[in-house]
Amino acid sequence: MNTNQMPWEDRPAGCKDVVWRCSKNPIIPRDLLPTSNSIFNSAVVSFKEGFAGVFRCDDRNRRMALHVGFSDDAINWKINEEPLRFQCDNLEIGEWVYGYDPRVCLIEGRYYVTWCNGYHGPTIGVAWTDDFVTFHQEENAFLPYNRNGVMFPVKINGNFAMVSRPSDTGHTPFGDIFYSESPDLVYWGKHRHVMAPAPFEQSAWQCMKIGAGPTPIETEEGWLMIYHGVLHSCNGYVYSFGSAILDRDEPWKVKYRSGQYLLSPQKAYECMGDVPNVCFPCAALHDSETGQIAIYYGCADTVTGLAFGYIPEIIEFTKRTSII
Repeated sequence: MNTNQMPWEDRPAGCKDVVWRCSKNPIIPRDLLPTSNSIFNSAVVSFKEGFAGVFRCDDRNRRMALHVGFSDDAINWKINEEPLRFQCDNLEIGEWVYGYDPRVCLIEGRYYVTWCNGYHGPTIGVAWTDDFVTFHQEENAFLPYNRNGVMFPVKINGNFAMVSRPSDTGHTPFGDIFYSESPDLVYWGKHRHVMAPAPFEQSAWQCMKIGAGPTPIETEEGWLMIYHGVLHSCNGYVYSFGSAILDRDEPWKVKYRSGQYLLSPQKAYECMGDVPNVCFPCAALHDSETGQIAIYYGCADTVTGLAFGYIPEIIEFTKRTSII
């Protein structure tokens, strides 16, 4: 995908990291809206001559809601003050309880939104839009409990495809990534296990639970999937993110998986906030010609950060540090 003048900063002098932070971080403050407590774990895409996105904005009642936003440069955002409201013919499914951690994926001319939707517990909500004004809500993809539903940008075996992480009602001190397909966005099946948390002695940063991040990117090596991993330390949970390469035709088969993280919470805005020590990726813009990628991630469940890298370097890193 070639983006509309996607944001970019060259690697800083002396930096040897595969992924580096934007100098403007955090690019979205917690109080951009008059009533927002925090804005994080959000999804952005190229749209028309600029960019659009669906943002997690917790209000000052600490209620989780989704808001639509637009930007000319994908750094400076205008986010609607009113929460997103989905159109749904089924009042039972469409009754709003809460929503958080959205992803947005362009498939065959439609932008599909998946998010953690409240329906007797957390599950994966699905909706689509073609204008970021009207959003048509479909059936929930799975039974509760589930989080981190991320769709593939093309159909696999003629079906919509999604990875997700079955969970529980709480903070989920466990979690494997699974793959599923659907012919119609209603009935999901062909469930396949993708990968589990790594053994502590192999890769501690992802030893407790894992979950998919941005929309997977198709490359010659396979699907590049950025994902988060969690370590339970003596100071609580620590969220970092790394990378994996999935088979192009059978995406539930993992070819390579980074043993080292790409980014971990180290800056003040990643370590201090409502939930300290969190780097949580949810979206990425990339340019297929230059190989550049811009990764959007939530910081300490409070603000939004941006990091840059080159896809070929991330692939080489994934293969070089692979624990598979």
